[in-house]
Amino acid sequence: MQLYVVGGAVRDELLGWPASDRDWVAVGATPETLLALGYRPVGRDFPVFLHPQTNEEVALARTERKAGRGYHGFTFHTDPGVTLEQDLARRDLTINAMARDSQGQLVDPYGGQHDLRAGVLRHVSSAFAEDPVRLLRVARFAARFANFSIAPETQALMAQMVDAGEVDALVPERVWQELARGLMEDHPQRMIEVLRGCGALQRLLPELDRLWGVPQRPEHHPEVDTGVHQLLVLQACARASAALPVRWACLCHDLGKGTTPPEQWPRHLGHEGRSARLARQVGDRLRVPVDCRELAELTAREHGNVHRSGELSAPAVLRLLERCDALRRPDRFEALLLACECDMRGRLGFAQRDYPQRQRLTAALRAVQGADTAAVAALALAQGLNGPVIGQRVQQARLQALQAAGLQSGVEGAAGPSTDTGLPVR
Repeated sequence: MQLYVVGGAVRDELLGWPASDRDWVAVGATPETLLALGYRPVGRDFPVFLHPQTNEEVALARTERKAGRGYHGFTFHTDPGVTLEQDLARRDLTINAMARDSQGQLVDPYGGQHDLRAGVLRHVSSAFAEDPVRLLRVARFAARFANFSIAPETQALMAQMVDAGEVDALVPERVWQELARGLMEDHPQRMIEVLRGCGALQRLLPELDRLWGVPQRPEHHPEVDTGVHQLLVLQACARASAALPVRWACLCHDLGKGTTPPEQWPRHLGHEGRSARLARQVGDRLRVPVDCRELAELTAREHGNVHRSGELSAPAVLRLLERCDALRRPDRFEALLLACECDMRGRLGFAQRDYPQRQRLTAALRAVQGADTAAVAALALAQGLNGPVIGQRVQQARLQALQAAGLQSGVEGAAGPSTDTGLPVR
């Protein structure tokens, strides 16, 4: 039996990156061999074991054959005669198809080191087309390796896979898993560009894909195109080191603009409500985690009101805080404000603009939190007042706290979700 470190650990070591989790391949072994040495089996679809001391994963060298559509349509073959080169041949990209033996010698039968130096994402073999998850993986690697290009032949193969309907067989959980990982890379907009370039975005996220070619008002959006704006917003998220719920919310915040009738362009009246409904539908379809789903709907519905909150009176600000459930969920409200800031900075020439709305609304929430509503309610009860009147007293105390904090100026408004796309940046 021979053990080899394979895949990402070899790639990252050659790049000079910090060591990632190491995966191993055992050549010339059987499950019985590893069990006798104390390895613990964990694989469900094919034999994978945990090393008895390090707990690192060790897989038996294997080949695979397409037996049906989609990600699960494979049969695997393992026996002591499967070579390392055969095992590496089934991997997705050449930069992931390298190994090191126990003496530290590099095994690179498919030119991965050359492509790593050249900055190219290239598929290993035509077997790439058998697994639609690889479309998502290439897009995710493009988001990680900002200076890498996709080989023309790989781009062509990805487009062929989409045309053949392979991407339609992906299960929602795996789509979300890869999208989430790609969104958290340093250049998440590249993932969207790659998926759109091969046609996969139209199949997986048609609500997002239809934003390209939809114009916006140039006085608020110098980039004009809604799809271009979306990519700039993702860049702003990465610069802000935003968490996944914020990045997902930003991805979904303008989906309603794709449903605006062309005769209404470049205005998008009511797009917030449409965006919230579409964000909910996408979240349900992809089985997105609750925290991401809730923030996406909230951001889609309220981002216009947050943007123009500098114009709002204290009563209108209080209504905004209440609609966002900010008193009970201040962390989510802070995430909403960051998503809105990324939305503002995701415009040509706006990357370094201040966003005073975030500071103002954060101060407003603190002021409302500081109101002694328990004392107000207790006094009202002692006076024999009933529930509705007590609620009015509590509201008045919160409003007074806002006014004392200097938020009494502004215009009355924001009784409900805004209906315009205007973004006053002051």
